[in-house]
Formats: sequence, structure tokens, C-alpha cells
Amino acid sequence: MPRRLLRSVPALASLVFSVALLAALAAFLSLAVSGIQRSGECLHLTQASWQDVETPGFSAPPASLDSRSLPDAWHATALPLTMHASTPTDAHRITWIRLLVAGQSATESLALYSVRLKTDGPIALYINGKLVYRAQQHGQQWNSLFTPLWVPLEPGVADVPVREILIRLEHTSQYPVAVSSLWLGPADALRGRYQTRQWLQQGLPAMLNAAFLAVGIFALFVWFKRRHDSGYLLFFNLAVIAFAAHLHYYVDLPIARDWFGWLVVNSLCWLLTIGHFFLRLLHGRPLRWLSVGMVAAPILIGVATLPVSWGLPNTQAVLGVIYALELLMAMTVGLVGGVCTWRSSPEGRLVVVAVAICVVLGMSDWMLHNNVVGPEGWFLGAYTNGITFIFFGLLMYRRYVNAIEEVERVNASLAERLRLREAELEQSHQALREIEQRQLLSDERQRLMQDMHDGLGSTLISAIRSVEQGRMRDAEVSQLLKDCMDDLKLAIDSMEPVEADLLLLLATLRFRLEPRMEGANVALAWDVKELPALDWLNPSSALNILRIVQESIANILRHTRATVIRVATAIEGAGVQVIIEDNGQGFDVAAALWRSSGRGLQNQQRRAQAIDGKVAWVSGEVGTRFTLWLPLQRGNLMLT
Repeated sequence: MPRRLLRSVPALASLVFSVALLAALAAFLSLAVSGIQRSGECLHLTQASWQDVETPGFSAPPASLDSRSLPDAWHATALPLTMHASTPTDAHRITWIRLLVAGQSATESLALYSVRLKTDGPIALYINGKLVYRAQQHGQQWNSLFTPLWVPLEPGVADVPVREILIRLEHTSQYPVAVSSLWLGPADALRGRYQTRQWLQQGLPAMLNAAFLAVGIFALFVWFKRRHDSGYLLFFNLAVIAFAAHLHYYVDLPIARDWFGWLVVNSLCWLLTIGHFFLRLLHGRPLRWLSVGMVAAPILIGVATLPVSWGLPNTQAVLGVIYALELLMAMTVGLVGGVCTWRSSPEGRLVVVAVAICVVLGMSDWMLHNNVVGPEGWFLGAYTNGITFIFFGLLMYRRYVNAIEEVERVNASLAERLRLREAELEQSHQALREIEQRQLLSDERQRLMQDMHDGLGSTLISAIRSVEQGRMRDAEVSQLLKDCMDDLKLAIDSMEPVEADLLLLLATLRFRLEPRMEGANVALAWDVKELPALDWLNPSSALNILRIVQESIANILRHTRATVIRVATAIEGAGVQVIIEDNGQGFDVAAALWRSSGRGLQNQQRRAQAIDGKVAWVSGEVGTRFTLWLPLQRGNLMLT
């Protein structure tokens, strides 16, 4: 795949994800715009009155209620309304919010919309004294915090003009209650506002959370294949803990509220611990004391806040202290990580910036929880997963591109090294060929010198001594010199390339011997057939074969008085045969091998054994048959 295409894969994926996100956002914003265009049909309720009543505990709201039955202790207020926590006691309280409407009726169905009703107890809503909505939840009201209120009025209620809206909020004494302003009007006119708020407050964070978890699971499978790279395992833990930490924004888990709260509160500590170890992996410094503290703090906070008998109570004061400790941990992780990685690691800088942004978003949530910010604000902490996903996506993209560039650099380096190595090997091979050629030439010269010394030299020395002593006639001297010349010619012929072809070698011998045979009035019958190649046929082996055959023909010319010599070839078993027959006088083979005059036959045997071949003679009163057998493969036959 081309380099540009490989680089563009993460960018294209991000582009597709961004386009899909923008398209969904545009669809929901179109609903909001349509609702805003019809805002003149809706009532924006911003004036109310309230009162606070002490109660022994949470109770079920009645099906109908007349506000005149309540104590006449109303206090006028503007919406949104925020109320700070009172002195913690064991008592519970009911906060009543009353809104008077000038009579809202319409030809189409009505709905009541509110950004947020904040309480830690049950919620009930009355229209004209009739119960139209209730939420039976105890403990932290996760859904009332993060889910906007949407109450479509039933036909029996909507048919009568709306004159009074009464909101019943039950809560513990230390919980800070808050109510946003309300909208009353046609459902179609308000639905855009509600769906846009719900999507931005729940749908988008849920999608980012799921995407972050999916990438984390992918990182886990990568870690299974790359166990030495703990960064993938840390990323998986980060994604899983972040997923659990943000479930309360849009999910109402079917577990005990106290345990759900414990999971949410402590998951932030675990996230900070994972972030610290991720930064430590990037900058490479051990930071042992800080690491011990980042592990010990979540353990201590987790044990201290367990919803069991020894656990700290789940109160605003306790939560405030825990959030302060977590903020201190976050600032410590960001500051120390920034100092350690800012100059040495670009990836560490990305992580530090992500931690800083997440801390700021988390502080906005803390302010909204404690009514520092009004109830119509946004829980920006829901988007910390999106920030983390984006920054770690950039981190993965950098590693992806750097890995590709590193692979390309390594490939280029390997290609250059391979080219240089091939050049070195070619030079070495050339040098070895030259050395081998010189060695072959040296060995061949040595062989020729040895053959000439053992054969031609010894024969000439014997001839010189015989001539000097006057023991040889001129004809014998002439014959001896002819034998020396033949031996010299054989040594020269053995140097010719025969390419493992025995017939070509025999043809060279025929060219040398045929004039001599014609001079002796001996006819040559050449009856050779095609033979397999002998791969082992080298100059040394060729010289042995030539001398064996030449010796056999010389013996015929010298001793048998033959008139015809027949040379033939044949395939025999795992080898080939060279057959030489004559019609001359026969001889006793056994006696000739044992006599000193039979040294020529013994030399033939010795030369045949040197090339893993064998020779045989069959002779009668008339005619002799000489056979030279040669193996197709050397070393397969051992002569005995």
C-alpha cells in the first residue's frame, strides 16, 4: 500500500466519524430551530414561589393535591432556583415549587419541558392539582441531573386550561436542591429543544463512551499479541474505567444506589492512577513515591467510602472532601507529568493537555453539583471521554504514522545494506572464482608434471640408459619414442573439455590412434552407441580412461598380430562399458598378470580402480576381448 494511502487511513476514519457526528448534530439542531421558530406559542415560566417542609422520611405522593392545603409560607422567587444545603440532620425535607399560569390551552397536545430538576429523592409533578408525573428514586438522582424533564399532558389534563403547576421535590436535609425554568406549550414546538438537550447531554456522551470502550477493547487484543508493550493494557484499563465512570450520565443501573455512587466517585481516582502510569511509561522516570501515593490513595478512598457499616456516609460534605482530594491528585499528575514529559516526549505533552482539559471539565461538574453554577448549565464532564478519545486518537495516529515512517526507514536501510552486501558477495565470489581458477590451474600443472614424471619421464630415462649401454636396436628406440609421444598426446587430450561425454573422449583417442593403426595395416571397427553422461568425468579421470584404452590398443598392436580391432560401447547395470576386441593371437590372462612382463595389465587395473571402475580380459587361442566398466555415479561401487 502506498505511503500516502497508509497515512490517510486514520485521517479518513476521523473525517468519516466527524461527518457522521456533524450530520447527527445538524438533524437535532434542525429540531431545535423548528422549536425556536415556534417559541411564540410556548410559555417560558420564570416566576414561582417555594416553601420547605420537614418530613420524617420519603413517602409516596398523593394522586391529587390542592396547594391550598399546604402551609401558607410561600416565598416568591425567580427561576432557575438554587438552594444551598442546610445543616445536616437525620430529617428529610420536601421542597414545593408552585408556578401560576394564566391559563394555557391549545388545539394540539401540550407538553411541559424543563432542563433539570435536582434532588436526591422522589419527584412528583401536579397540573391543576392532578398528579401527572412521578419518579420514585432514592439516593443521588442520576437521571434527574442528566435527563431533561419531558411531561406530555394527557388528553384529560390538556383539555382544561393549565392554571397551576406544583412540583414536589423530596430530599435529604444536606442536599442542595435546584430547579431550572420551565416551558409549557405545544409538544411539537418543544420537542426540538428537549431532544437537542437530551442528545447533547446523554446521546453524544454515550456514543463517545461506546467508541472509547471499543477502541480500548481493540487495544486489549493488540496487547495479547504484544505483551511487552504495557501501554496497550493501560489504554484498555483507561477505556473500561472511563466507561464505568460516566455511566451515570445516561444509564440508570439496576444496582443499589450506594454502590452505583461508590463506583462513580472512585472511578475518577482510578482514572488518575492510570493516567499517571501512562505518563510514567512515556517519560520513563520511575517516580516511586508518587506512584506509591497514586496507588494508595484510590485504595484508601475506595475502602473508606464502601457502602458498608464502616464506610463514610454518602453526604455532600464527604463528597466535597473526596472531590477535593481527587482534584489535588489530578493537579499533581498533570503538573509532575508535564514537567517530566514536556521537553522529552511530544506524546506526553498530548496526555498532559488532555488531563488538564478533563480537570477543567470536571470542575464545571463540581460547580454544577454544588449549585455554584445554575441548574440550566451543562455537565461538561460528560465530554471528558470525548476529549480523552480525541487526544489518545491523536496519540495513536502519531504512533501509526511514526511506525510507518520507521518501517520505511528500516526497509530503505535494509535495502541499502542488502545492496552493499550483494556487492561484497559478488566481489568475494569473483575473488573465490579467481582463486579457484588459479588453484585448478596449479593442480592441473601439478598433475601433468606428476604424470609426465611418472610416465613419460621414466620411459625416456629408461630409453636413454638403454641407448647409452647399446642394448636397444634402432627399431626398439623408435617404438619407445612413439610410445612417449602417444603418452604426451594423451596428457594433452585429457585437458580438452569433454562435458561428461565419454564418446567425445573416445573420439579424441580415435583421432590420435587411427594413423598409427593404418600404418600397421590394422582395420578399426568403430561400433559405439549413445551413452549417459558421466558427471564425474574430469581431466584426471579422462587421462586414466585414455591410458587404459590406449594401453589395450597398444598391446594389441604390439603382441597379437591382429588385423582388425573393434571398439564398442554398451550400458551395463549401473554403469557403461568400453569393449575392445581383436582377431589376433590370444594369451593366458592369469599368467600375464603374474609375470613381471604383465605390468601393463596391472597398471590398467590400478588406473581403473582409481576411478571406481574395473577391467576384465577374456582371451582364447584366437582373439581377445577387453572390457572397461565405468560407474554412472562415483562412490556407488567398490571393486574387490
